[in-house]
Amino acid sequence: MSLIEQVDTDYIAAYKAKDDVKKSVLRHLKTAIKNRMVDSGGEITDEDVLDLVAKQIKQRKDAIEQYESAGRPELAEKEAIEIKALSGYMPPELSTGELEAAVDKAIADLGASSIQDMGKVMQAIMAVHKGQVDGKALSSLVRSRLA
Repeated sequence: MSLIEQVDTDYIAAYKAKDDVKKSVLRHLKTAIKNRMVDSGGEITDEDVLDLVAKQIKQRKDAIEQYESAGRPELAEKEAIEIKALSGYMPPELSTGELEAAVDKAIADLGASSIQDMGKVMQAIMAVHKGQVDGKALSSLVRSRLA
């Protein structure tokens, strides 16, 4: 089953179960998928859907930071619940050890030796481990390894 079909099936299940949070989150995701389909001419891959899910998770993480700094923990909690609903569509994140091993391997493979090679290393890791890596954690780890 493709990721688009899975989203549709889960949306129907959330609708029937009267799960308003998941229904809302999946409705937004379905809209983003349809918009991407229109932009790309009709075809969309599971990788494109993963990009959309990752983008929506990132938006919600940014919103959590803003709500917490504004003293609105109830809204931050709502965003966290929405992140949990979206995270089910993402591949599992790499553990710290796996991430460190991937960074070390990429540095060795690319022959990276200075901070100027940081972009190359990050691109290589993000290409191989799409959706499995937090960009901030990766950035700080690559920076510490190349410094």
